[in-house]
Amino acid sequence: MSLKQRLLELKDILKIEDKKFRIKEIEKEMNSTSFWLSSEDSQRVAIELKRLKEDVKKFDDIFEISEIANDDELELIKDEVDNLEIFALLSGKYDNHGAILTFYAGAGGVDAQDWTEMLLRMYLRWSEQNNVTAVLVDESRGSEAGIKSAVLEISGQYVYGKLKGENGVHRLVRQSPFNAKNLRQTSFSLVEVMPEIETESEVEISPKDLRVDTFHSSGSGGQSVNTTNSAIRITHLPTGIAASCQNERSQLQNKEMAMKILRSRLAQLMLLQHKEKVDEIKGDYSSPEWGNQIRSYVLHPYKLVKDHRTNFESKDPDKVLGGDLNGFIEAELKLSRK
Repeated sequence: MSLKQRLLELKDILKIEDKKFRIKEIEKEMNSTSFWLSSEDSQRVAIELKRLKEDVKKFDDIFEISEIANDDELELIKDEVDNLEIFALLSGKYDNHGAILTFYAGAGGVDAQDWTEMLLRMYLRWSEQNNVTAVLVDESRGSEAGIKSAVLEISGQYVYGKLKGENGVHRLVRQSPFNAKNLRQTSFSLVEVMPEIETESEVEISPKDLRVDTFHSSGSGGQSVNTTNSAIRITHLPTGIAASCQNERSQLQNKEMAMKILRSRLAQLMLLQHKEKVDEIKGDYSSPEWGNQIRSYVLHPYKLVKDHRTNFESKDPDKVLGGDLNGFIEAELKLSRK
């Protein structure tokens, strides 16, 4: 298939004409004085407009070049068309949202906690390399090294769509730095990937279904830390799903962030159960089991990172742990589309 034919096919897959029509609709709505009466609704539509315009511009810029380019010049935009085809795979309900990643140390003691911190660092570096913003929302440090758990918020277009395939158990095999004999150690860590829900209207939760608990923040200390009940845990009673936050300075900020994480968890559960409303979902949610690792990172006795779903692999674990994940992400997107 020629490059121009691929672009015409992508135009239909990406629904460019539908998006242009929706842009005109929104711009007409914005000219109405009643549009701005609801700040939440207007904010949601403004975000939608921005995303639609970015999607259309991304396609139109490449398509316009293809219309005037000769055969040699078309080769120069081949990589851009390849990227568009990857972009076309991001069509899920929340794919264009940011993502909230939660990390849990699994079997392996201190090694697992250290491995969990290595994974956290890997996604921070991926964020830097892909020009998206990452903020550490919550963290529980291990007593000796590493982290027991952490929450990372990554904001940017299509972050959830790209990272949702990272959800699952990650396995590390290496010589342990935490024993005198440097014995080979296998460690596990769970990464939970949820869509970042930006507005309350996307996932509506009844206040009567919530229990809010306050407790002392745990940390290294500082102004008001460990002296007030500023940390917040919110539990959604019908499902038993909970979210907590303690890293913000005030109880209000912690509550807002905990609610954001809770909405994201419920949105993920609705996707898994193919439900449209929170009150339709049941409380039988279970996290991926430790035995079902999605990827292995082997540092000893040889070097290899292998995804067990796609069979995509890299013989340079240092590069992968340094944030070079896009090959794994693209392979998973193509597999999920099939």
